[in-house]
Amino acid sequence: MHGNRTVSLVVPAYNEEETIQDVVEEFRRMEQIDEIVVVDNNCTDRTAELATAAGARVVSESRPGYGAALFAGMSAAKGDILVLVEADGSFAARDLPKLLSYIDDAGMVMGTRTTKQMVEQGANMRFLLRWGNVFMAKYLQLLWMRPSEPRFTDVGCTYRAVTRDTFERMRPNLSQTGPAFSPEMMCAALLGRARVIEIPVTYRQRAGGESKHSDSFARQAKTAWAMFKAISRKWLTGKTLDIQQSKPLQPYTEQ
Repeated sequence: MHGNRTVSLVVPAYNEEETIQDVVEEFRRMEQIDEIVVVDNNCTDRTAELATAAGARVVSESRPGYGAALFAGMSAAKGDILVLVEADGSFAARDLPKLLSYIDDAGMVMGTRTTKQMVEQGANMRFLLRWGNVFMAKYLQLLWMRPSEPRFTDVGCTYRAVTRDTFERMRPNLSQTGPAFSPEMMCAALLGRARVIEIPVTYRQRAGGESKHSDSFARQAKTAWAMFKAISRKWLTGKTLDIQQSKPLQPYTEQ
C-alpha cells in the first residue's frame, strides 16, 4: 500500500527464466507492493512457472511485443497505482519509494536512465544509446512545450508509476505493440492533461539474457525510428490512431 492506495507491479516477460524469479522476489520484499503481475508474452521457457513459484500472478498475452505485454499487464492489474519494471533485473526495488513519493503530485512518474551518476558499470547505456534517448526525449518535450512544459531526458525507461485514473485516460491513445509504446505512454498522458514528472533511477547491468530491442546498432536504429514516428503521429493527430493503421490492443487472458 501507498497511503490508502494499493500498488501493483507489472513485469512484461519474454523468455526471462534466468532473471524473473530474482526480480519477483526482490520486489516482493517491498512493503508497498500489494501484487505482482508477470505477463507471459509467448514465452517458450520456464518464465511463467518460475514467476508463479516466486509469488507472482501470471497472465498471458499472445500478441507479441513489449507494448502489448505492458498494456495487458496494466489491464489485468488490480492496484490503484501501477508500477512498471523490466524482467531482466536492470532496475532496483530500492528506487520504488522515490517513484511513489512523487505519484501523490502527478499522474505518472517516469524514471530516467540518462543520469550518468546513476548508471552502474556494465549497464546497457552506452554513449550512443544514452544520447539517443536524450535527443528523442527533448524532441517530445519540444512538441509538448505548450501547454504542458514537460521536462524529459529518457523515452525508453520502463521503470515508471502511473495512477489507475491516468491509465484509463491514456487507454484510448495507446496502440503501439513494440518499444514505441514507452514514449507513446508519455504522449498519451500529456494528451490526457496528466502531470508527468521524471526522476533519476538506478540502472544496473542485466542479470541475464539480452535486450530485445537495443542489443545492436541496427535494433537501436529501428527502435528510434519507430519512437520518432509514434511521437510525431501522436502530436499531429492528438487522438487515437486510425483503426485502419493500427489495430487496438486486445484484452488480456488469464493463464
